[in-house]
Amino acid sequence: MKQSIEQCIEALEERILVLEQGRVSPEALSDALGRLGLLNVRYPSANVATLMDMLIDGIAPVTPEMVTAFLSMADGQRQLLFSMAGIVEDRAEKIRELRASGEYVEPQEAGGERSDADGAPGKSSATESAPQDAAASATADDEHAEVSAPQQAESGKAKAQPAAPAKGGKGGSEISSIRVSTEKLDTLIDYVGKLMTQYAVIAQNPSLDAKAIAGMKELETVIASIKNEVEKIRLVPLKQIFTPMHRLVSSLTLKMGKKLRFEVVGDDLELDKTIVEHINEPLVHLLRNAVDHGMEMPEDRAMAGKDETGTLTLSAERRGDKAFITVEDDGKGIDPERIRAKAVERGLMTGDEVIAPEEVLRFILKSGFSTAEKVTDVSGRGVGMDAVAHSIEGKLGGEICIRSNVGQGSVFTLAIPLERSLSEGIVDALIVRLAGELFVVPSQSVLEVYAVRRRDIASMPGGEETVDVRGELYSLFRLDRYFGLAASGGVNGSSQAVVIKVGNRRAAFLVDEVLRQQQVVVANFTIPVKDIYRVPILGYGMIGERDALVLDVESLLDYMQA
Repeated sequence: MKQSIEQCIEALEERILVLEQGRVSPEALSDALGRLGLLNVRYPSANVATLMDMLIDGIAPVTPEMVTAFLSMADGQRQLLFSMAGIVEDRAEKIRELRASGEYVEPQEAGGERSDADGAPGKSSATESAPQDAAASATADDEHAEVSAPQQAESGKAKAQPAAPAKGGKGGSEISSIRVSTEKLDTLIDYVGKLMTQYAVIAQNPSLDAKAIAGMKELETVIASIKNEVEKIRLVPLKQIFTPMHRLVSSLTLKMGKKLRFEVVGDDLELDKTIVEHINEPLVHLLRNAVDHGMEMPEDRAMAGKDETGTLTLSAERRGDKAFITVEDDGKGIDPERIRAKAVERGLMTGDEVIAPEEVLRFILKSGFSTAEKVTDVSGRGVGMDAVAHSIEGKLGGEICIRSNVGQGSVFTLAIPLERSLSEGIVDALIVRLAGELFVVPSQSVLEVYAVRRRDIASMPGGEETVDVRGELYSLFRLDRYFGLAASGGVNGSSQAVVIKVGNRRAAFLVDEVLRQQQVVVANFTIPVKDIYRVPILGYGMIGERDALVLDVESLLDYMQA
């Protein structure tokens, strides 16, 4: 029920947002309000109704303040309807519990006579009790379908009437779409993953004849098609999280006394539900920072020769196998010298150290790093950008690019690989062997695999090691030491360096051998593995012949470099 309410309110908010650009008439907005079906509460006050009449008659122009007010009104409608839905759903849940315990008495059997308001006895009628329980019963039956047709006939003491055929149809209405919970989709994906795992086991059987091999190839195509179709179902438009950003920006702008126009481009791009959920919070942080720190006050913009009204743009596009989400403003920009001075003050770099300007800007992604002169309830505490980096580079394996020109504005670009979250589902991965044990390394973090030789490895004064991979030096980490495994005997003919990349950090893991690359079903542990393993583990992967630990590459790199 709440999902239906959210869809109605989102449609209303979309019309409100395009009202300012003149792409929808006030009449259409009024019609959208009426479509909620709540004529008595369509306008929260007479003032709103009067304002709508003035807009329709052309007496008053649409202003950003009006748009903000309408968005607040829509949010109020959302909260009201959610509260009403909660009452209905709570009642339905209570009825289900009573039915399960056998304590629920159907309204038709509730005791024959009762007293009316005047104290006179009277018989209870089905028509009196039906309105009270219709919504709850309908909700219960829709969610769990607990009551079968024979049970309904017995309890209702009435025969079912045949449904009349739909007008204009061929004997009935055609259902073109259904709603399915994401839990069911995730379960289906898990089963597809297990099917792929079993396929990998069978395909490695050397005794298969030519006919069996041909059948296996056909089966592989079918499994891949099923996986692709299921993953398409998980796609959701970015509009779901982009639309609420209008309300966020409008309220912040009004609160801080600034002027800006907020533009959204590419909100029809569809991404996996897991990705959309992970980028919501980072976008909130970026937009809050842009309004608070990036945008100047109107008088300051006028003194700088700019339009008093700034422009803040949120855009999305897909290029190749990545999605690019951009937050761009034409504000005052980020001063790299202030960032550099703060970094020196915090000991993140020395005063004479030479660092490229784009690398200097990345210091703002450090936890607790802030150059704000004062902390507000909007931003300035130095925790938001750290959360952005953790979500985008850590959880999604993406990259953050920061560009800024002092006095002209800033651009934050989030490059996100179009793969599912590594914490669940199916991932492409490398299967590596280390001291007789198998481990899984997610492929999205792997740059390349290099057959390392002894002369490629050099020892540093602090005991650290580096490896030369085609002229590039990387920090080398021997995984057997961190996992407490028996020493594998050092570098031999099969030893390989797995070069990984997390954000802008690169390193190499030394393993005994890279066995193969395959798709792996990643499952979460049901117990806290931190009490067992002292190094970060993402989960366990089902790889066919056995299960293997899946390395949490980002956390593992943090652990090794600590």
